[in-house]
Amino acid sequence: MSTSTAPRYPLVLVPGLFGFISLLGYPYWYGIVTALRRIGAKVFPVLVSSVHSTEVRGEQLLLRIADVLQETGAEKVHLIGHSQGALTARYAAALKPEWVASVTSVAGPNHGSELADFLKRKAPHGSWRERLLSRLLRGVARCMAWLERGYKGEPLPMDVAAAQQSLTSDGVAAFNVQYPQGLPEVWGGEGAAEVNGVRYYSWSGTIQPGITDKGGNRFDGPNVACRMFAKTFQREVGQCDGMVGRYSSHLGTVIGDQYPMDHFDIINQTFGLVGKGAEPVKLFVEHAQRLQAAGL
Repeated sequence: MSTSTAPRYPLVLVPGLFGFISLLGYPYWYGIVTALRRIGAKVFPVLVSSVHSTEVRGEQLLLRIADVLQETGAEKVHLIGHSQGALTARYAAALKPEWVASVTSVAGPNHGSELADFLKRKAPHGSWRERLLSRLLRGVARCMAWLERGYKGEPLPMDVAAAQQSLTSDGVAAFNVQYPQGLPEVWGGEGAAEVNGVRYYSWSGTIQPGITDKGGNRFDGPNVACRMFAKTFQREVGQCDGMVGRYSSHLGTVIGDQYPMDHFDIINQTFGLVGKGAEPVKLFVEHAQRLQAAGL
């Protein structure tokens, strides 16, 4: 196995809301871990609470990072976070920059999600809609936790209200005041490429016209859902992946923000049947090579 294009430090993959490592053998990072290991990279998909605040997930991630450092003997890790996983990675890097070589946000709601804002408006705190939504999401999370086969530790805590608040524009704005590393100073711009010795990168996608261009996967439920969710956006109308806006995703060096992928395609879901022109696995491999070229 060639290691000429492998990064110096291990890659730690951090999932988003309702994230997992493997459900009945089906991986969250479909085809991505295999492709990265093929070029010689050390890759560690980790598990944090699937439904909780960014800060709680971040504390859990710090424990996972410590495990990886001990197991590999590495001095640092690269954090690659999808969706809320990007915020989780940012938290860990802010608290322990000496442990982190880089943070990469993949479709991360770095300025909040307009979908979360919509749900907060439609199901305000204390309403019957909020209680119903909370029970539904908690049930889904518990079912996924039961199916999870990639983690053998104690069940991780869940808090639906904390998770939702962490993803709203107001919630992320408060988070950003405390942890601003890598954020753009101008809306739609790029952030600092390096802060406290940590490199920051991001990429994201936007929903493309049509629904039958999904590589034959005409019944892609997540894509249908993302197209429905996109209708809730007001600030970034037509400029989102269904859950996160194009400019809201910006962090550090922006590798790209208009890849033809919805919020799930960007991690090669569903079963890798993404739209025409979309190459999510290639993006991860090229990024690993980018980190290696930077001496990281």
